[in-house]
Amino acid sequence: MNHHDRKILHAFFTHPISTNIEFKDAEHALAALGAEIDMKSGNRVEVTLRGQKTMLHRNHHSLSKDDVSQVRKFLEGCGVTAEAFPV
Repeated sequence: MNHHDRKILHAFFTHPISTNIEFKDAEHALAALGAEIDMKSGNRVEVTLRGQKTMLHRNHHSLSKDDVSQVRKFLEGCGVTAEAFPV
């Protein structure tokens, strides 16, 4: 996981919730963690990591607060913490 991916990972866990995470950056950071990214119909993306799955809506802009919160909960459920990947 490179420095940029670690910064994105930390952005998922910031308070207040970050609203300037680009979808492609989030997708790249999740893939760097070992997640499988599967494109579905209707701009949906299925993310699988450590046996857990979540669905995201692919957009061409920043992730919404709800999406960031969803990814945060997903990562916590997978046992991923920002502290494990120091910037």
